[in-house]
Amino acid sequence: MEIVRGILIAIYLIIALIIIILTLIQAKEDAGLSSTITGSSTNNFYEKNKGRTKEGKQKKWTVILSIIFAILTIVLGILYMA
Repeated sequence: MEIVRGILIAIYLIIALIIIILTLIQAKEDAGLSSTITGSSTNNFYEKNKGRTKEGKQKKWTVILSIIFAILTIVLGILYMA
């Protein structure tokens, strides 16, 4: 059981570091109030294909790794309770 805990902790730490790095290199997406006033259109080619860009892939991987991180947190909590 100790080996499983050690492997899970190593994976946990690696995922934590990757999430931190991905979060820090992402660009700010918030257009703020100015987009509401100017009426920026979200019906253009870039907005429709946003998931295929580098920023879209980074955001997708951040979400996926965050979910895995949360699941590992629960699993490690259960392992240390037993």
